[in-house]
Amino acid sequence: QRQLVESGGGLVQAGGSLRLSCIASTSTFSIISMGWYRQPLGKQRELVAQITSSGYTNYADSVKGRFTISRDNAKNTVYLQMNSLKPEDTAVYYCNASPHFSYWGQGTQVTVSS
Repeated sequence: QRQLVESGGGLVQAGGSLRLSCIASTSTFSIISMGWYRQPLGKQRELVAQITSSGYTNYADSVKGRFTISRDNAKNTVYLQMNSLKPEDTAVYYCNASPHFSYWGQGTQVTVSS
């Protein structure tokens, strides 16, 4: 059964750091691009970082230079290191394929206080 399980969120002060993890239960993990998405309360979900199967990365302008996406194909895991966090980074964060699957995980809440 395909599944996405995110973890690592929490409450942090502005300027702080968090590292998110996501385990993807799919046999095709090593050959697909993966992404981290976020959805602030009342707003649409957006893609903030993606990584190809070969390790090429791309970031939304709003997080470029602060967030780093990485993957471990042996563990079917994708990570998001978030540094210099800002209050506007507050959102529920999800991982998924890029383009995304039809299903989503439960996400992990990131709250950045000012």
